[in-house]
Amino acid sequence: MKKPKNEPQGRTKLSRRRFFGSVASGAAEAAVLTLPVAMAAPPTAGQAADGEMVPVILNINGQTHSLSVEPRWTLQFVLRDRLGLTGTKSGCDRGECGACTVLIDGKARYSCLTLALEAVGTQITTVEGLLHGEELGPVQQAFVEEAAFQCGYCTSGQVVAVEALLRKTPQPTIEQIREGVSGNLCRCAAYNHIFRAAQRAAELRKAGR
Repeated sequence: MKKPKNEPQGRTKLSRRRFFGSVASGAAEAAVLTLPVAMAAPPTAGQAADGEMVPVILNINGQTHSLSVEPRWTLQFVLRDRLGLTGTKSGCDRGECGACTVLIDGKARYSCLTLALEAVGTQITTVEGLLHGEELGPVQQAFVEEAAFQCGYCTSGQVVAVEALLRKTPQPTIEQIREGVSGNLCRCAAYNHIFRAAQRAAELRKAGR
């Protein structure tokens, strides 16, 4: 069969149907590539990837919480997304920034590197658990008095780290304070204020406040 005279040799004729089919396929691929990052979050209990849910009881801030978790879920995820304790911040998710710091049996731990299952049978304390009723705890109050924050995103982790330090060393030296918060990064570089807040918190705790 001869090609039409007005059609260049070697070029495949694209029908209207094939053209719109190609456009639709390309749009679908682009939509998949631009899905929100939030879609990558761990699934809900009813959508567990492997179908395995484990019942656990977690003691958090003096209260017991019964829930089901996937073995892969971190304590950070469970605290924030399952229990609504959003004072524990999600930062680097790889144990580098300290924004997710909580107390486990009185010691500072990165909740992003701690599986929820690992925390079963322990006493977990988040920044919310440092409140005295509706009043700020001494470390929280000291951070306010010394303006030990700027953007505030790292503050809850810093507060918990200082709390852990003072439980172990009630009257720390400046060197001990530096070491105590060395695992918590502040992008705003409010470190001098944080150090002063730790000293002030030690004074408030000593005074019984």
